[in-house]
Order: sequence, then structure tokens, then C-alpha cells
Amino acid sequence: MADDANQPAEKPSRPAVPPRPGPAAGAAPRKPKPKAPPEPPKGPPDPPPPEGMDPPGFVAALQAGVPGAVAQLTYWVGDWSVIVPAERLLEVARFLRDDSACGFDYCADVTATDWPPRAQRFDVIYCLYSTLNRHRLRIKVRAAEGDPVPSVAGLWPAANWLEREVYDQFGVNIVNHPDLRRILMPDEWQGHPQRKDYPLEGPGEYLMEDPQDWLQVWKLPDESGSEIE
Repeated sequence: MADDANQPAEKPSRPAVPPRPGPAAGAAPRKPKPKAPPEPPKGPPDPPPPEGMDPPGFVAALQAGVPGAVAQLTYWVGDWSVIVPAERLLEVARFLRDDSACGFDYCADVTATDWPPRAQRFDVIYCLYSTLNRHRLRIKVRAAEGDPVPSVAGLWPAANWLEREVYDQFGVNIVNHPDLRRILMPDEWQGHPQRKDYPLEGPGEYLMEDPQDWLQVWKLPDESGSEIE
């Protein structure tokens, strides 16, 4: 009995855990289904001014001086923008330049954004500044493929080359421009590189997705007979 008392107590046995079912013999492991890509954005939010915020004097002057021309007024991170129809762009631009409450004598930039899911896929954006009154405003014009957008180079000569860049990179149909031609790409270049549906590989016949295919093309000898380094 004494010997039995000195023996350590036996640990209780754990219940057997059944093995997890694995893939059948010879079957390839299942990969999780890839997630569907997010829906492409259909355009910028263009938020209205916060409730209780009055527009600045130059916006009020524009709305009173050119009635109905401002289709939408937006405010974002301290910047005011007016969205106007393309057919009223010159009327709005001339008022903003000549009216004393506005005085936008400098067109600092003309650019564009591309939103292919939208019917009017292009936003043509004019960034204006008044050197006298020291305030800023953006004009935004929406245009579909081929829609005419009048040139403002006659009002602000600085817009000449800027509009050429918008035409070159986006293919926006700028009309009545004094010298509309490409400014960055060669004249014979295919397409417009800043469009969102422009192929990443560039124009031409080599539109390949597989990097290994690109390596094979890269290793081909050039016309002189030597490999590309």
C-alpha cells in the first residue's frame, strides 16, 4: 500500500480529436475567389458650400451679372469652383476678367480630368487668379467625346499652350484656338496618353499583359543586328 501511495496520480486522458478533413488525394488545393474590383468612380464629388457659408463677392457678382450661367457652385478645401455649360464659357470668362468685383486677369492653369463611366467624360478646368484682388476661382466645363469647348486664349493669352496640352493629352475638342496642335507628343502619335482608357504599354501593336512576353520582345535584336541593352 505504501508503494501505491508514492506513485504519481495518472493524468486524465483527453478525448480524441477527429482529424480535419483535407483535400482528396491528388486534388489541388482550392484558392479563395478573388474579390471583384471596386466600381470605378463616376466623377468628383463637387460638394456644395457648407450650410450657412455665403459665397464670396466675386461669385455673387457672377451669378447676378450672368444669370443662369452657373449650373453648380462647389466648395472644397478652401477653393471655390463654378460649373458652367460649354456654350456659356466665354460669356462667364469675359465677365470674370472684366468685372471690377472679379478682376481675374490671370489664367494660371488649364487642365482636364477624365471619367470614362460618365456620359460627359471630361472636366476641363480653368484656374483663375486676380493679381489685384488676390482671390482665386476655378471654372469647370463638362464635355463628352467630341463636344466643342471654346478656346479662352483670346481672353487670356497664357491659355494658348495650356489648351494645346489638354488637346494633346486628353483629346478634348478645343475650338477656335489660334494654333491647335500637339505640344508634348509627336504629331503622328496615336491616341491621348492621359485618358484613363489609354493602354499602359502605349499605342501600336505590342499591347501585351504578360511581363514574360515583354522580356522576349526586349531581347529581340534591333535593326542593326545587336541586342537591346
